[in-house]
Amino acid sequence: SKQMIPKVEAYHKRKLSDKFFCVYLDATYIPLRRETFERKAVYIAIGIKPNGHKEVIDYCIAPSENIEVWTELLHNMKSRGLKQVELFLSDGVVGMKTALMQTYPK
Repeated sequence: SKQMIPKVEAYHKRKLSDKFFCVYLDATYIPLRRETFERKAVYIAIGIKPNGHKEVIDYCIAPSENIEVWTELLHNMKSRGLKQVELFLSDGVVGMKTALMQTYPK
């Protein structure tokens, strides 16, 4: 797994397409074995480009789902080049609408 660390870091820093038609935002809990065996929240952003191609834009792992992590993920996506999204889809996580309006006001 040590050989994968630079590849994963490069994936999280790669330049993103500037436009996606739709971006799905969701988190799910999965059991992870690290120092202990606990359930962690895996956040994922999946985009559909105007040509219909699907892409995992980014993901991250955190102890639980909260709007602070989502806000950080959205800001990171924007700073890496994602400027325009026609439609965001997510569940009812509290604060998501505000985070989206701050990051992608149009």
